[in-house]
Amino acid sequence: MGEQSTVKFPQEVIDEYAALGVDLPALFSAGHLGERMGVRILEAAADRVVGTMPVEGNTQPYGLLHGGASAVLAETLGSVGSMLHGGPSKIAVGVDLNCTHHRGLRSGLVTGIATPVHRGRSTATYEIAISDEQDRRVCTARLTCLLRDTEGLTG
Repeated sequence: MGEQSTVKFPQEVIDEYAALGVDLPALFSAGHLGERMGVRILEAAADRVVGTMPVEGNTQPYGLLHGGASAVLAETLGSVGSMLHGGPSKIAVGVDLNCTHHRGLRSGLVTGIATPVHRGRSTATYEIAISDEQDRRVCTARLTCLLRDTEGLTG
């Protein structure tokens, strides 16, 4: 799923998951929805997650970038940061997403950068700034994830 080989995880994070028998780069992707929408994760750490998404193929009937597409990019990036913050004993589940759309786009590539606002034991909140290729803000989002213990969960 996705282009796992392009994700840049910090080596200590890769080592932490490897000690548990998990190949993090092989496991990670933007998920099926993110893959269909062309989401690519370029950099991933608990302090900063960067990803891109094409405008083409993710538009609403007027030909503008769909607000829901921006929400998918934002939730993907914030969830990855939350997952990395929680570590291998936690899973991150989005519980609140807020998006403010600042400008419409008809083409190009948007880049999202997720940075932490709060990182606690049971929740993590990230702000995600989505910009166009001229570095103009397209959307500002905030995602809060619940960090649940993986113990006892079944896949």
